[in-house]
Amino acid sequence: MPISAPLIAAAGELADLGAELAAAPAIGLDTEFMRERTYRAELCLLQAATPQGAVCIDPLGGAPLTALAPALGTDGPLKILHAARQDLEVLWAAIGRVGPVFDTQVAAALAGFPAQVGYAELVRQLLGHELAKAHTRTDWARRPLSPAQVEYALDDVRYLLALREALLEQLDKLGRADWLDEELRSLADPASFTVEPDKAWQRLKGVLALDPGRQRLVRSLAAWRERRAIDSNRPRGWIIDDAVLKDIVALVPRSLAALAAVPGLPAGVAQRSGAEILGLVGAAAIADPPPPLPARGRPDPEVTAMVKRLAELTREAASDTGISAEVLAPRRELERLAAGARDVAVVAGWRRKVVGGALLNALGDSEPPAASGSTP
Repeated sequence: MPISAPLIAAAGELADLGAELAAAPAIGLDTEFMRERTYRAELCLLQAATPQGAVCIDPLGGAPLTALAPALGTDGPLKILHAARQDLEVLWAAIGRVGPVFDTQVAAALAGFPAQVGYAELVRQLLGHELAKAHTRTDWARRPLSPAQVEYALDDVRYLLALREALLEQLDKLGRADWLDEELRSLADPASFTVEPDKAWQRLKGVLALDPGRQRLVRSLAAWRERRAIDSNRPRGWIIDDAVLKDIVALVPRSLAALAAVPGLPAGVAQRSGAEILGLVGAAAIADPPPPLPARGRPDPEVTAMVKRLAELTREAASDTGISAEVLAPRRELERLAAGARDVAVVAGWRRKVVGGALLNALGDSEPPAASGSTP
């Protein structure tokens, strides 16, 4: 049965659509959202496509999206998205967990496209269609939506099902279907697109170079900021900017006057939250005076040389497979490997066969490199 209307919001229409989507073999999905002034993204539009057609669903129209939950949940049909993580995060807050998922950007990267290839470029190269760009900066929270805006939004899902078929054909020829299954499994875990407050410190650079006391402080401060951002539904940078947080960690203020003197700290934060922040400083048990900060001189030349060697090996593997070096092993992973970490993606799963074994061998680990993963 063809989808009857390009834009729906009424509860009755959503119930009928939910039944149609649940009966589909696969659903193309996309979202439009706003989050400039909030911690949680505000879902402004949900687009869906089946072989019968495409439709925009207006969550700002007042009708609850619960009617779509059975179709979009993990017991429903396959959901096809492009660059899915942000969409999954937005939908998680609106209707719960979405799955199973096929990400066309992930599949394209394994087929040899650039790591962050865009949807419109894939549609152009694989399907021969040029998509309009007129509404890329639309304020999707404003109503009413024009017919041109709705048509633009529909294009974002119209070609997802065909893209999946084209990409699967390429990956089957390359013998990489199992690699794709492995990559897509991570999208089934909400932890891959949500932030746990106690792990919020991982977004900050240079933490592991700090002394143990300052590491404790940056972890507790980042968790405190994340919880505040969640509770107030405001961007974390509105609570305390990254640069200000790092200055607190560097200066270790032990009084309200010293805290208020931290460059860039809003006066209101010192007044309202000063006692809490000072409590975190005290709990970090940093010596007084604190240890000197790590020197900002040149990095260890041996580590630098090893990272360079690992990057060379990764580029060789990228050349052999046609897969971007960024997909195989981002530089940050190579730096962690050179520093001694082994809990990185490049030394697990299919990446271990392609390049991870060679990287471990270069680092002097006992396990020899696995067989080459070059294209069959």
